[in-house]
Order: sequence, then structure tokens, then C-alpha cells
Amino acid sequence: MMLRQSGPEAARKLLEFVNASPTPFHAVANAARRLEKAGFKKVKESDEWEKTLKGGEKYYFTRNQSALLAFTIPPNFKHGTGLSIVATHIDSPNLRVRPVSKKSKVGYLQVGVETYGGGIWHSWYDRDLSLAGRVVIAERNGGFTSKLIKIERPILRIPTLAVHLERDVNTAFKFNQETEFVPILSIIESQLNEKTPEKKPETKSASNIQENHHPALLSLIAEELSVAPEEIHDFELHLYDTQPSVLGGLNNEFVFSPRMDNQFSSFAAVEALSTYGDSKLFPTLEGNVNCIALFNHEEIGSVSTTGAESSLIPSLIQRLSPTPTTLAHSIERSFLISSDMGHAIHPNYTSKHEENHAPMINGGVVIKTNAKQRYASDSIGTFLVKKLIEKKGGKVQEYEVRNDMACGSTVGPMLSKSGIRTVDVGCAMLSMHSIRETAGSEDVQNAIDLFSAFFEGFTDLDSSLTVD
Repeated sequence: MMLRQSGPEAARKLLEFVNASPTPFHAVANAARRLEKAGFKKVKESDEWEKTLKGGEKYYFTRNQSALLAFTIPPNFKHGTGLSIVATHIDSPNLRVRPVSKKSKVGYLQVGVETYGGGIWHSWYDRDLSLAGRVVIAERNGGFTSKLIKIERPILRIPTLAVHLERDVNTAFKFNQETEFVPILSIIESQLNEKTPEKKPETKSASNIQENHHPALLSLIAEELSVAPEEIHDFELHLYDTQPSVLGGLNNEFVFSPRMDNQFSSFAAVEALSTYGDSKLFPTLEGNVNCIALFNHEEIGSVSTTGAESSLIPSLIQRLSPTPTTLAHSIERSFLISSDMGHAIHPNYTSKHEENHAPMINGGVVIKTNAKQRYASDSIGTFLVKKLIEKKGGKVQEYEVRNDMACGSTVGPMLSKSGIRTVDVGCAMLSMHSIRETAGSEDVQNAIDLFSAFFEGFTDLDSSLTVD
């Protein structure tokens, strides 16, 4: 049996993970490091798994630096074995640098950005912003590589207009996301404002991006990576808030942080599988293949090579059970917990919740149900999850949306299309999709406990349930 960490200790580990993971690329890299520390071996999707995978071993693979699957093979593994899967997503609403970002106006250097996902965009005003992501650079041997970058200091800001120039700002704050939501990078030096003779356009290679971005920005990126600006051939850069994640509240009961939706669940899944895989009990445990799946692009619909609608889960199951019969057996024995954050009741907006379905921060795991199947939970699945939570002495909360409000969704319903039994759960939080969100420090351990119980005992629990 795994040792239970104190809530604040687990929460502090979450802070470290989130502070080191301003983008999905960083989150995947940090999750991989945690798994490797626990003895997981990296494999490639292109490897011949039938020759390399062994019972009693632990593996993980990544796709395009932005999605990760990790799994443990039980000692008694055979084709047709089920999978116990925890699925999360690691992307969050944010701003992303455009492919051509060079802008300037009235003496300011600006950076063109595009909104990603359904963010609360006004929360990005007047924040100390920086850049992180991945950069394609040339190597000395003539090849190219994609390197992660995280600029630690604030370099960008989206300033609000002074109240003196917008007198009704406190009653009707509206802004145009294209023209009034452009970050400033620097002040143009006076000599740069002087007129210079126009130069004839020079022929450049297709992969040369030097004219697409401010030279000062490219120089900063190059300096961070210890390369020359001309060695930069492309990048995907995200804006992020440099203010770190912290514990807050009178008794450190809160986590004040960006990206709680859904690095919170992703961290808990990685921590649970890593601790389970690192346990001395693991080589002797029988049952399902235990798996975590960290997907990208949930905030924009999951339709991508690294999203939940991709081949990642179906391919894994098919490779572990390659015949039609063993595949059917595996799907029948499998179970998937889709874990995404849920809406805690807000003390200033209590009418936004159905009165009997009002989850509290630190009140335990939330089971999310929707009759229209925007969440994939049903009574059989929720019963199993509740019994797993009971094994760790945890608490359960229920959430259904009001009938007069639209219901959100997550990766659960799309993954349930495979035929795997699926339940949607999460932990309660406030300010979802803001640049600074609020979650519960005790709920970090609540999530880890559920996933740990799932990996340790699902097959025994499932065998005790008869469903005709």
C-alpha cells in the first residue's frame, strides 16, 4: 500500500510542476522526467513493441513533444488484458505568438498574438508576461532540432486604458481582441523612427523567419538558447504569466495559479502512476495494464494528432491486443477515468449552480454527470469510482449543470466512443480559464488517492460487480 502524503506536501509538488510547465511541451518533458525517475523506460511508437515490451516493466512514449502516454505491464500480461486509464489534458487557454508577429505603433514595438481556447481574456491585462515554447534551430552538423525555451523575466504587457480615458470601464469593459489586445514589447529608439531609404526586397529561403519578427525578439530568443538569430528557423511560443503558482488562503487551503485546468489533474495522474510504478509491490501485482494519457488541444476540441480524438488510445489498445477477439476482450475489461477540473460554487454567484449540485473546494473528488452525455458518467461507472474513493477514505461530490445553462465537456465522451467504460471526474476550482485560477491544496491529494486506488485495485473491484 502506498504511503499517503499530506495535502500541502502534494500541493507543493504541484506548484513545482506548474511553475516549470508554462506550455504543454514543458509539461510533457517534466512528466517524462518524473516517470523516468520512477523507472519508466521510453519507447517510440515506431518501435517493434512485440519484441521489446515485457511483463512487469514500465514504459512511456510521447508524440510531437505535446502528448504523453505511460503504462505498466502486469507480470501476468497476455493479449486481451484490460487497461485502467486516467486521461487528462495539458493545454490551457492562452495567447500565442503569430507566425508573423512584427508590429509597431506610435513608438512601441508590439507582438502580434492569437487567442487559443476560451480564455477570460480581460484577466490578461496588466500582467507581467513572458514567452515559452519550442524553437526549431539549426545544428552544427547540418541537421535541425526542436528545443524548449522559457524566458524567466517579464518582457511583455497588455496595458489597460486609464480610467480617465474610459470613464465607464467599471460598468462596461469591452475590448476588440484584434486591435486592443496587442502586447507591447519595447519602446522604439528615436533613431529607428528616422526615415531610411527603402531597400529592395532580397531573396530569402522559405525557412528564413528573420523578417517575420522583431530582430530584438529574435536576439533575445537566440541568447536564451545560445545560438545566433539566423539559426532560428521556426517556433511555437506561448505567452505566460511570470507570477509563480503559490499556496494561499488563511491556512494555505488554496492554490493560486495559472493552468490549474488542467495541469492539476495531469500532475496527479503522473504522480499516482509514478508512485505506483516505483512501489516494491508493483512487480507482484496482477490485473490490468495501468495507463495515463496526457492529451493536447482539449481547449479547442481535441481534434489533432495529439488530442483525445487522435489514434493515441486506440493504437495503444490495438498494439497490446492485436487480434479482433483479444481487442474485444481488452475493451470489455477496460475502464477510463476522464479527469478534468470542475466548477466550485462561487460565494458571489450562488445562483449559477443547481442547489443540490454545488461542489466545494477541498470537498473531495467531483463526479460529473450530464443526461445529454456531455459527460460520459453513468450509474455503474460512478458506483465503481465511489468504491475506489472509499478505499482511501475520501469524499465524493456530485455535479450536474442547471437546466437553463449550457454544459461544458471534456475528453471523456470522445474517448468513450472506443467502447471503454468511462466516468468524468474532477476537483472543484474557481476562476476557470482565468490567467490566475483557484484550486484546493487538499484536493491535490484527493485526486492522487483516487488514481492510486484505481491502479491498485480496480480489477478486483470490477470482478465483484455483475452486470448482465
